Amino acid sequence: MTESSPDEPSSSRKDFICGVVEGFYGRPWTTEQRKDLFQKLKKWGMDMYVYAPKDDYKHRAYWRELYTVEEAEHLTSLITAAKAQGIVFCYALSPGLDITYSSQKEITTLKRKLEQVSQFGCTCFALLFDDIEPEMSEADKQIFQSFAHAQVSVTNEIHQHLGCPRFLLCPTQYCSTRAVPTVNSSEYLNTLGTKLSQQIDIMWTGPKVISKTLTTECIEEITQVLRRPPVIWDNLHANDYDQKRIFLGPYCGRSPELIPLLRGVLTNPNCEYNANMIPIRTLAHWASCSLDAPAHMEAVSWDIKLERESEQGVCEDEVPLTLGKHVYHHRQALRQAINEWLPEFSIPKTAQGPVIKPQPTVTGNLLPPVPIIPILPSVNTCMSLMTATSNTSTTSTADMAPAIPTVNTSQLQALAEVCSSNDRPILSTRVSPIETLNPVPNPVMNSLVSPTKVILNESIPNPIIPIASSNMSLPSEIPVSTLPVPILGLKALEESSGKIDKSDNVCISDSVLESDSFEMKKEKESDESDQIIVDDVEPQVEEQQRNGDMSVGDTPQTLSPSRISIPEVGVEPLDVDPPSTAATDPDVVMNDNMSENGSMQVEPSHSPLSTDMIIEPADPIEPSDVVDEPVDNEDSSIDTNCLVADDLLLLCDLFYLPFEHGSRGLRMLHDFNWLTTHAASMLPRGSKPETSEWRRRRSRFAWWVCRTRRVARRLGAAANRELHAELAPYVWDLCAVLALLDGFLRWLELGKFPPNIAANTQGSYTWFSKGWREAFESGCQEPWVFRGGLTADLRRLLPVECSGDALRQLPALAALPLTVRPYTAADEEAVCTICHKTCRDGSDCSDLFPADLQTLPADRLVAPFLTLTPELCMVIEDDDNDHETPLQDDGEDKPRQPTLNGMKPEIVGYACAVLNSKEFYKRQEIAWIPEMCTKYPEELTERDDLSQAAKECVRHFHQFGGCERAPDAVTRAHPALLTCCVLAPCRDPLAPARLLTCLLAALRAHGANGVHACINATDHYLHQFYSKLGFVEAARGAGGRVYLARSF
Repeated sequence: MTESSPDEPSSSRKDFICGVVEGFYGRPWTTEQRKDLFQKLKKWGMDMYVYAPKDDYKHRAYWRELYTVEEAEHLTSLITAAKAQGIVFCYALSPGLDITYSSQKEITTLKRKLEQVSQFGCTCFALLFDDIEPEMSEADKQIFQSFAHAQVSVTNEIHQHLGCPRFLLCPTQYCSTRAVPTVNSSEYLNTLGTKLSQQIDIMWTGPKVISKTLTTECIEEITQVLRRPPVIWDNLHANDYDQKRIFLGPYCGRSPELIPLLRGVLTNPNCEYNANMIPIRTLAHWASCSLDAPAHMEAVSWDIKLERESEQGVCEDEVPLTLGKHVYHHRQALRQAINEWLPEFSIPKTAQGPVIKPQPTVTGNLLPPVPIIPILPSVNTCMSLMTATSNTSTTSTADMAPAIPTVNTSQLQALAEVCSSNDRPILSTRVSPIETLNPVPNPVMNSLVSPTKVILNESIPNPIIPIASSNMSLPSEIPVSTLPVPILGLKALEESSGKIDKSDNVCISDSVLESDSFEMKKEKESDESDQIIVDDVEPQVEEQQRNGDMSVGDTPQTLSPSRISIPEVGVEPLDVDPPSTAATDPDVVMNDNMSENGSMQVEPSHSPLSTDMIIEPADPIEPSDVVDEPVDNEDSSIDTNCLVADDLLLLCDLFYLPFEHGSRGLRMLHDFNWLTTHAASMLPRGSKPETSEWRRRRSRFAWWVCRTRRVARRLGAAANRELHAELAPYVWDLCAVLALLDGFLRWLELGKFPPNIAANTQGSYTWFSKGWREAFESGCQEPWVFRGGLTADLRRLLPVECSGDALRQLPALAALPLTVRPYTAADEEAVCTICHKTCRDGSDCSDLFPADLQTLPADRLVAPFLTLTPELCMVIEDDDNDHETPLQDDGEDKPRQPTLNGMKPEIVGYACAVLNSKEFYKRQEIAWIPEMCTKYPEELTERDDLSQAAKECVRHFHQFGGCERAPDAVTRAHPALLTCCVLAPCRDPLAPARLLTCLLAALRAHGANGVHACINATDHYLHQFYSKLGFVEAARGAGGRVYLARSF
């Protein structure tokens, strides 16, 4: 390619390739989506589409198989549709997993396959040899000098056979970190450069699999080695390596001045087709430019952004209108793309149906078909199990960039542990990948024929089986900088080991009821599909006892609810839409003993008050205090349920880029961290500046929480259900985490905490920990090291960690996550009502008590908590809407009860706790039991109209001192006690876990070092529920009780 002045883009870009590669791992795009893409590519001046979906039937797993007549018709229609729009349709094939390069039969098969596609009208082809074992078979070693020579031989022969059409090759060493030993010294790359036909273009991802930046130096280096300018396979917006992330930020980190040095750029974007308007449109904008915006407009660090923020906490990122036509500024491109994306939400479209996987029956002596072993992730998926090409001890000259902050290995190890999940561990140094890699069957789809059907073809032999034993040897150590993402972490391919349990009711009552007649009973389920499946434990159905016994027990005991399970018939990895398994509260496990807390610490309090002293509460900010403020360019006549450009700008900032959070997301991170680390500044009362500043930031955080919920609500009302189905899980996930954080801040507002709270409100290893932000933003690490994106970074700020299992999202929900807030005196009646409705094995217990004693169960189970420790009680309310609050400059506003259509939102659950169970019982004996003995005299037990349950409740108050308690070994290590109950059915199945997590955070903020709960030994569901929140079995007591405990 000849170079010319950047002011003459037409002459320098005549042969420049600019387009999209559908090369991710997961549910392929549909035929209609691809045709829609062709129209958009033409509209935006782009010219190529590469067909390379890794999970499509005959692209990789069964690459030898010819297309059927039906498949041929669909593929031909795609090629024809692309030609009609002036788009080059490039058909890619991935034979590298099991091809024998020296076999003429294999080469003939490959020729026959591509010849067939050429007959459909295709004139551009690609062979992809990415992410395969670089070792040749014994047969190939007899023929070829090296692996590179084998690939070059096959590629050149195929290219010649097809008549030398446009042709692309993806090499096995496709980025600098995969080059052995370096880019310049790589025998493999140099062989490609000298032996591969000059008419064949070679793909390259840059310095890394996912490159934050591409520089002139790195492009010139690879161009020299390959003897041709590369086609950049750009994974900047690829998201199939992390189920929790989606990238809506603009194309950036690459100067348009690189264009004359490149053969082209192909973006491999998000798995969700409709989420790619911004990535693809901004790439087109970039390709039409020849200059980057001035450096002072581009290079703005996060701290400078925060200094420039407006009152709402938004960095003013408007671009001056003086920019030339061919000058690229990513924020300007983002705003222009948003304006084009906005109308898409109003186009009526239906969401795709669930993926259907056939369930063939095995008859006679026939064995079931051998499942396909996991296909190694490709460069297309931004992942690799390829390590032979990794080398961290040498660095190519292309990597010689300005100094970037670095962190030591121990910090990165801790980071990897924090970001990895129980079920999807990231391979780290000194961990054998064989121990972590647990192959599962990979569903293969045929998107040419059906957008939902999974192929299970018994007549086709599995071509990949031989690799299971011979081609998957992996080294025991892998550099952190090239950590691969395990197969089990692939987006939308989550394997289900059993039925998915969805609890619509959690009734946990760590109360003080004692008799065996009050043990919990499970109703026998009538349908097998309604049974709760527990790991390696078969659910037990207890025999129903007589006399309508109530589910109460002596020692603080958790009561099991009646649960409604959602039948999941034939659940397979692709039985739901990929987005529905995408995002929820971050799939993160954090180590309590990990490194130091965040750097933003406040000075220790020097108040003469003892650490036991309780601080006076401040006036809390209620959601109803927040009103809908008009946003820029928003017409008041527009339907309030319609999305506007500012909504999409917020959405993009919250789900920005792999190495960067948007300014609005950063604002939330910094505000929450500041609020928790400076909570002790609420101690001064009146108009002290510290208190005023705390409340101002608190109000701003609440404002952004409500804005995010408004985006979710408006997205839910959009006519384009397909677009909604792809984005909603990510937005719902973020809203759930924000609801959790907001609930914790509302508890902090009460001021009921000790002065040394600052030492107890920090997550173990967070965005503000030493080295985290630097490593995240530097681009030195592949982004899969940082799991979960902004949602996970926000979640890690809480001082309590728990497995992502406890907060994992179930299939997409229509309504917004329920709101968590502190208990108030006005909630007492509602809380007692919930207790009354659920204390009988999750059902109402009214018939167990006469009309004049209906308050007995609540007085026994929950009222002691509400009376003696109301500051450690929380509720979940179903507002079913978002309430926005105006930003406030001071704390003089008075709290108002939140309302919905003039009515207070319904409370659907509660959680209560005490810091020390033994002291709690003593306080009951002094301040609660005497009153109850007077209210319920022992003579009541002689009444004939009292059930056994009612009599046991009365005796409980009169025999309180003799009740069984948790063993001393449990209370010494885990002195705190908790109870929780949520009504059934609950529209938010994750609400119980979120409620308890918020309460655990409050306990931790108080300095609690451990908490316990008591459940029945037969309650497997609650055992799993608590286990996912970090509880372990500590002891077993009389009457089949199990004490579960958790340390902080």
